[in-house]
Amino acid sequence: MFINNFDPVAIQLFALEIKWYSLSYILGILAGWYLAKNIFINDDKLNEKFNDFITYLIIGIILGGRLGYVIFYNFNYYSNNIIDIFKFWQGGMSFHGGLIGVIISSIWYSKKNNQNSFSYLDIISLVAPIGIFFGRIANFINSELYGHETTVPWAVQFIQIDNLYRHPSQLYEAFFEGLILFLILVYFRNKGFIKIPGFISGLFLIFYSIFRFAIEFFRVPDEQIGYLFFNLTMGQLISFIFFMIGFYLIFKRYEFKKES
Repeated sequence: MFINNFDPVAIQLFALEIKWYSLSYILGILAGWYLAKNIFINDDKLNEKFNDFITYLIIGIILGGRLGYVIFYNFNYYSNNIIDIFKFWQGGMSFHGGLIGVIISSIWYSKKNNQNSFSYLDIISLVAPIGIFFGRIANFINSELYGHETTVPWAVQFIQIDNLYRHPSQLYEAFFEGLILFLILVYFRNKGFIKIPGFISGLFLIFYSIFRFAIEFFRVPDEQIGYLFFNLTMGQLISFIFFMIGFYLIFKRYEFKKES
């Protein structure tokens, strides 16, 4: 068993605090950019446009992640405290909201440049698990999004929260939604499925949703909303929706490939 007493602040310069969660965003974006540019993009035009696209992507991640948290996870509070929506430094981001932001920004940028939206979405799907991995490690360091009480040998005591030993659900997510998902997508990419526009994106939605839905059973739900329909969490309900979107996308893209 392990005692988590990590300091959420990675670097402190006088009054300036740089937290691990902020660094996880930076590391995720830089690692994703490097892999996309140097390994996964084989089209010269796409490679040339990708640096410009990153700006749109970052805006989509931040705005989508914040608005997703406001709408999906804490609407009652923010509807009565509008100004707090803009206080990003207080925390509160949603992966599913960030995903929606990425989809919108990718479609917007690709249409602006007369390109196929899946040219960007498939590449982002390949590298997104790297960002997820860093983000979940930061969640672990911050002692947030922790799991239910347990007696498993690898249980963790988050002493900034309480004295209970809990599932390190953040590490489960880092492993499955990060490393395993990355390996799955790279495998299908290397098998040539990247040539079917939208197929990799669909796989990302399916496998991420499966992993997230399963791990949510080990994770304590957000206290302000708790459990919802059928005793499921908000994360599970949204994951189910994205799973269905991914399944539909795979079916339609594969049918399109067979017809062509």
